[in-house]
Amino acid sequence: MNKPVVVAAETLTEPVVVSDVAPARAAAGPAYVVLAGISVSHFLNDTMQSLIASVYPLLKDAYALDFAQIGMITLAFQFTASLLQPVVGHYTDKKAQPYSLAIGMASTFFGLLLLSAAHQYLVILVAAALVGLGSAVFHPESARIARLASGGRYGFAQSVFQLGGSFGTSMGPLLAALIVVPFGQGSIAWFSSIAFLAILILWRIGRWYAPQITAKKAGPVHSQPGGPSSRRVAVALLVLVALLFSKQLYVSSLSSYYIFYLIDRFGVSTQAAQIYLFIFLAANAVGAFLGGPLGDRFGRKIVIWISILGALPFTLALPYAGLAGSAVLSVVIGLIISSTTSSIIVFAQELVPHRFGMISGVFFGVAFGIGGLGAAVLGKLADHTSIEFVYQVCAWLPAIGLLAVFLPKLPRYTR
Repeated sequence: MNKPVVVAAETLTEPVVVSDVAPARAAAGPAYVVLAGISVSHFLNDTMQSLIASVYPLLKDAYALDFAQIGMITLAFQFTASLLQPVVGHYTDKKAQPYSLAIGMASTFFGLLLLSAAHQYLVILVAAALVGLGSAVFHPESARIARLASGGRYGFAQSVFQLGGSFGTSMGPLLAALIVVPFGQGSIAWFSSIAFLAILILWRIGRWYAPQITAKKAGPVHSQPGGPSSRRVAVALLVLVALLFSKQLYVSSLSSYYIFYLIDRFGVSTQAAQIYLFIFLAANAVGAFLGGPLGDRFGRKIVIWISILGALPFTLALPYAGLAGSAVLSVVIGLIISSTTSSIIVFAQELVPHRFGMISGVFFGVAFGIGGLGAAVLGKLADHTSIEFVYQVCAWLPAIGLLAVFLPKLPRYTR
């Protein structure tokens, strides 16, 4: 195990540096217990978050909401998360906060309790925003911990971290179908016990994280030999944001409105539609796990190419498929398109290796922000046209993957 580094209290105000060149840590390999703990925490965190979208049919019927109002709930949650994540990441780059994850999870805890008791639309929005606040605190620092525990296998560590979140997201519809739909809105309060379990795990991870911090005064930032210029780095970051936009907006369209699409087009029950959504999100989880190790093995750029553009034929076919075909296509799309997430995030971290927290916060924040804004815009579009038209438009989003041609080739050793 890594040797603890003693850090004086006053030095914690300096930027936190997680070194890519850590021979002892790399030789020891990944800290699997820590990776498992942070992945389980991600699972619990995203399980609770996914409950919000999963109970949309219940809220829509109970409070006579239209699709635009449903989209605003998603926006309240994801805008809070996206707005604060880069801020949290920037702050923790300068001053490490080992126990911030456990404290942030308390916001999710109270958000769930409020959502279970909410009887007004404004209160529902506030509850969603509180859950988003917990997410904003969780993601940047937990991504840093995953990298710190990677043993040099950055893509693998990011995939393990993403795996927990993706499976947690997939569990929301299933739990909603089995618990929330039969027992009503008040049963959401039962899931606050999950938040309490996550708080305990994250507090223990914080105890591991605290002595691992290496703090030193920030010096001038130098480009790595053979690395891209600062201008190419800026262009590459914009391209990565655009690629994440195409992936996240498409996934958001399915996550927020796939249930309504299946109900409207095929006449399935709410519970059956939630099972179909669970299948799609479970495929996303598997794809998210596979993407990181494949990026470590073959290079992140080629994985990004294949995972976004490769989904295009299947997304174009989805609006014209039958019920069984839609289920099969959703699995294929989920497997392919979600494999890009780990590669995009690690690629961005390697472009700006001195700002892991801020970069992680920006990209997780962009993902949440795109999801929130996209859900609101798509909901408005669905109100004026139809859900089927929305999916015909979104089917072309993976074509944005062509922008990957502008990504630089990173030095071999950064993989």
